[in-house]
Amino acid sequence: METRAKALLASALEIDAASVPSDASIATLEAWDSLAHLRLVQALEKELGRELPAEHIFAIASLADVAAVLEGRPIG
Repeated sequence: METRAKALLASALEIDAASVPSDASIATLEAWDSLAHLRLVQALEKELGRELPAEHIFAIASLADVAAVLEGRPIG
């Protein structure tokens, strides 16, 4: 699932997926700004076919969190 999470994150950040490290986070990726976060949320919602709850939207802060959302696991 990490590969799909990387692809979604890279697309939202408009960067190459190969440049997204496994420990990527808001703190480590300069391109991860508020607009990129909105694009990521839209991509996740499209992928899942449903809206994300607000607490998930605000909690997503790393590649691991993106993967957790895709897998239906708790974030964090």
